[in-house]
Amino acid sequence: MSTVEDPTIGRLVADASRDISALMQAEIKLAKTELKVSAKAGGIGAALFLIAGFFGLLIIVLLSISGAYFITMAGLDPAWSFLIVAGGYVVLAALLIIVGILKLKKIRAPEKTISTAKEIPAALKGRSTQA
Repeated sequence: MSTVEDPTIGRLVADASRDISALMQAEIKLAKTELKVSAKAGGIGAALFLIAGFFGLLIIVLLSISGAYFITMAGLDPAWSFLIVAGGYVVLAALLIIVGILKLKKIRAPEKTISTAKEIPAALKGRSTQA
């Protein structure tokens, strides 16, 4: 006979539940800490992209005006020069819209992910959905 009391199944289940709960809480705390650092870096990166985008828009406006004046230097009336530049942007916008629509039509649901996600409850219960 052993003098050390053997743990019961109920005690083992309770200990396992407590340990899993502690592990999940630790994982959540770690994830929050990592996300704070990532969010700060992401926010700074996004702000820098926005500033660069603003400068890019300014550059496009200035280059458009320069292009219109170059066309004017070729002898065309300034109104027609600016209209030609604006027309070029209209054509470019139309092409981008067409390409965007074609890309959006290719969007599909993540079927493999959905099917594997449906198998998770059965797997946690110890059953396999595959035959």
